[in-house]
Amino acid sequence: QVQLVESGGGLVPAGGSLRLSCAASGSIFRINAMGWYRQAPGNQRESVALITSTGIINYTPSVKGRFTISRDNAKNTVYLQMNSLRPEDTAVYYCNAVIETQRFGIANAYWGQGTQVTVSS
Repeated sequence: QVQLVESGGGLVPAGGSLRLSCAASGSIFRINAMGWYRQAPGNQRESVALITSTGIINYTPSVKGRFTISRDNAKNTVYLQMNSLRPEDTAVYYCNAVIETQRFGIANAYWGQGTQVTVSS
């Protein structure tokens, strides 16, 4: 079994900062891509930032220059530093990781439970 546990959400005023963390644990052979998604009420879940095992990074245009994704492979952890937060960033943020649980096994996508980020205007 694999678990992703997120932390770091909360309520901040516009212009503020938050740092999200997501730690993977359990039966892990290798973690491939890791990323952050978000879902606001009434909206579909959208990709925010992704980072591959080799460090290739992709951001959705609305967060470029404000958010920074990083990962610590030794800790099986991915981070999302969010600066200059805007009310439209308000959403539940979900961690995602593509994980192989055994050598030569199939990689599956796992999700965290979600953490609420609320930005007040």
